[in-house]
Amino acid sequence: MAKELALIGCGNMGSAIVKGIVGSGLIAAGDIVVSDVSEVASARLGCTGTCDNVEAVRDAAMVIIAVKPQYLDDVVRGFADAVAPDALVVSIAAGVTLARLEGLLGSDRKIVRVMPNLPAMVLAGMSSLTPNAQVSAEECARVQELFESFGRAEVVPEHLIDAVIAASGSSPAYVCVFIEALADAAVAEGMPRAQAYTFAEQAVLGTAKYLLETGTHPAVLKDMVSSPAGTTIEAVAALEAGGFRAAVIDAARAAAAKNRAM
Repeated sequence: MAKELALIGCGNMGSAIVKGIVGSGLIAAGDIVVSDVSEVASARLGCTGTCDNVEAVRDAAMVIIAVKPQYLDDVVRGFADAVAPDALVVSIAAGVTLARLEGLLGSDRKIVRVMPNLPAMVLAGMSSLTPNAQVSAEECARVQELFESFGRAEVVPEHLIDAVIAASGSSPAYVCVFIEALADAAVAEGMPRAQAYTFAEQAVLGTAKYLLETGTHPAVLKDMVSSPAGTTIEAVAALEAGGFRAAVIDAARAAAAKNRAM
């Protein structure tokens, strides 16, 4: 039976994708089939479940591959021949290029490489979309619409994937280090640990939300809250003296370099 979407692999990211798509009403749960080593995940999402990848992809209009990169080649080879000729294939496997996907599926296939990040699990993800030459503008827009159901998504040329990793894919970890440091400072000033995390986390969330919703440049917001001879500018000066900005740039570029080498 034809279905609108087949998901191969239902881990944390795969589950987040389906929850966003179904929750937004873009595709009904009944029009999605999920293939995983266990049918428990698909049952939890309210979708049709199977452990047979070939059964899942057959007659599907779109196939999303959400398996770990080290398993991708074997998994795709196992179902490649069953994918409909005009199906749109989307891969979220980190480090797996369009050329590699075309080598597994065929250069005539419609393929979109997507790099989401962990906040997709709370409908606040950021995803890059990179279509191959076979994907039309309308088809790419459809994929973008689906990935925007759990955050934001933008089309990015493949040569900028390393920058995506630096600024978005790996950056939740950098933000967590920053939040930990903020909380440690509050604890050092006498605040209970749990409360310190709440204050630090909400500050980061609120700042990002303000910037995104208003379009304000980060430097402008920094200046807005930095009163002459005040506490904030004193802290900013200490960050600059400690090389904070350079350390963040170095860390993000290290992530990009590692991604290039993989």
